[in-house]
Amino acid sequence: MTTVTYKVPAINCMHCVHTIQTEVADLAGVKSVKADAMNKQVEIVFDAPASEEKIKALLAEINYPVAA
Repeated sequence: MTTVTYKVPAINCMHCVHTIQTEVADLAGVKSVKADAMNKQVEIVFDAPASEEKIKALLAEINYPVAA
């Protein structure tokens, strides 16, 4: 089990939070997703087959790219 926290500057509201949590939770291997609009962060707990590369690619695809 791996836990990662990403800074996602595009999170502005609860709709953003809901979209991220719904989309990322659908990724195979993802156990939990917690997005925070105040801190503009997303915490994700996952196992294989999910990976950081797949998660970051999905976030970018739904217009919430991870900050460099």
